[in-house]
Amino acid sequence: MLLPFLFFSCSSTKQTATIVPAFAKGADVGWLPQMEATGYKFYDTDGKPKDALQLLKDRGMNSVRLRVWVNPNDDKASGHCSPAETVAMAVRAQKMGMRIMINFHYSDSWADPAKQFKPKAWENHSFKQLLADVYSHTFEVLRLLKAANVTPEWVQVGNEIPGGMLWPEGKTSNFEQLAKLLNEGYEATKAIDPKIKVIVHLDEGNNNEKFRWFFDQATLFKVKYDVIGFSYYPFWIKKDYSETISDLAFNLNDMVSRYGKEVMVVEVGGEDERPQNTFELLTETIKAVKAVPNQKGLGVMYWEPQGAKSWSGYSLSAWQSDGKPSMALDAFKEQ
Repeated sequence: MLLPFLFFSCSSTKQTATIVPAFAKGADVGWLPQMEATGYKFYDTDGKPKDALQLLKDRGMNSVRLRVWVNPNDDKASGHCSPAETVAMAVRAQKMGMRIMINFHYSDSWADPAKQFKPKAWENHSFKQLLADVYSHTFEVLRLLKAANVTPEWVQVGNEIPGGMLWPEGKTSNFEQLAKLLNEGYEATKAIDPKIKVIVHLDEGNNNEKFRWFFDQATLFKVKYDVIGFSYYPFWIKKDYSETISDLAFNLNDMVSRYGKEVMVVEVGGEDERPQNTFELLTETIKAVKAVPNQKGLGVMYWEPQGAKSWSGYSLSAWQSDGKPSMALDAFKEQ
């Protein structure tokens, strides 16, 4: 559901309105169905049980990001997120008024800069077959969503792909082939609905050199996309956000001016044991994206804020050991 702001221009003869979608504030919540299935309980600050999505919405979030894997296993923390499970979660989130992003990993489990393993069912396929695989998988998941009356606002083609995806065929060392794979995802998405915005996503959002190299290549090989997606985790590069936030801001603006695309922080997170620091990280990240000229900064998504360490082992959630949300998430409702 879009929450529009209307800007009017008037003349003596007519009045026109430009609809600008609200700034996206949200969360990747791929773990949520598994957490609930294993009995994890979520509580509000008053100690009363409450739906996790409602807790996020109460803190100003209006969007969710959902990963989808091809043929995942049933592992608690590294499985699930099948097409059917993703559709069910998207329907649930949309009913609560949330906007939807679908994140295609093109793998059976985690894809990130260190690993981009092909789905087992695609392992022996030729490059030509891989192109067809990307198109058909993307199209089919989005078709299932559409059949459930969900049309995502954004689709991410690949997850953190500075080294490419579907290795080895789609490595950046063969960018021409990577471009063709990415374009199959783009074309499949637009065949479902041309209004869906397609995102290409890299890690280390503060690293302008990495982004320039990748998107210069993407331009050279004519990759089709609408939005540049950023991950921003000061923790993983062992620096405080205060040391890197200006680099993120510079990179956001540089990507817009250099490539003419919109930008979005699709993953961010801070240490759960440092809620005040994470609050400040989120506050400054949201400010940086909002400050991008001409509403080209679309939004900020926290990665698994509800994914409490006691359940996931992940220390960059924004959830406390008592099942309650951390004060860090108040950054979303205060801006």
